[in-house]
Amino acid sequence: MMTFEQLAIFVATAERQHLTQAAATLGLTPSAVSSSIKSLEHFYDLHLFDRVGRGIQLTPEGRVFLREAKETLARVRQAESVLAELGTLKTGTLDVQASQTIANYWLPSKLLAFSRAYPGIKVKLTIGNTTTVAAAVKHGDAELGFIEGLLDEPVLANFRVASDKLVVVAASGYDDAQSDVDLATARWIMREKGSGTRSVLEDSLQQMGINPDGMDISLILPSNEAMLTAVRGGGCIAALSETIVAPFVENGQLRLLNFDLPPRHFTLLRHKERHRTAPAREFEAFCHTYP
Repeated sequence: MMTFEQLAIFVATAERQHLTQAAATLGLTPSAVSSSIKSLEHFYDLHLFDRVGRGIQLTPEGRVFLREAKETLARVRQAESVLAELGTLKTGTLDVQASQTIANYWLPSKLLAFSRAYPGIKVKLTIGNTTTVAAAVKHGDAELGFIEGLLDEPVLANFRVASDKLVVVAASGYDDAQSDVDLATARWIMREKGSGTRSVLEDSLQQMGINPDGMDISLILPSNEAMLTAVRGGGCIAALSETIVAPFVENGQLRLLNFDLPPRHFTLLRHKERHRTAPAREFEAFCHTYP
């Protein structure tokens, strides 16, 4: 089996056509260089050098092999360079998955600042919900995940990185008497099962003594944007991030209903046992420190 050291010895010898000079360059003895070349020739049953007088010359087979050997060494050195750069954040990839609210409203500024600080790092963001994000981190499809709330998954570590608040909203013309709105009997627009928004809302309702399974759900929609459009159409209420609804409340399309839901946390997920790349380690630290 040919080794990297044998390749390096062969190339050094072929370029100098001299065993002693090659040995001096490599910091080896001439006998070690000669033994390495003989071992290579014996293993593959061919001659790489002709011994002409007191010197050596490449055989036709040796000249062909020299081209391949030099290209292989160049590729190995390039690989070494890439490894070195990966460790110093000069190059690499950061795979992140996040639930919709975080991906659309909280995470972009962090990713942009990170990209400016480390322009050689390619950032890949995939948007999902809490369930799909957690699964991606668990199975190694993403190094870091961001979800709303906490997750009880033994192999995943949870770190709070920010806070948010859910609010209950309706179209501006919906039931002007706020005190008459009953969360238990109102018609709702909801996110899908598995989303952090729905999970946090259902937990909050249970704490109020309301059974989520008995609620009147008119629509189940897969995105915050779809929910915004639907709730502005009137007739239903919805729970969404305070950040998301703020512009629509300000311009009068939506109004806040007088129900105080507890704050929720934005949580960073990472696998407890999988190796984290330098970009993942740096971005995790970035999320804890970047405003």
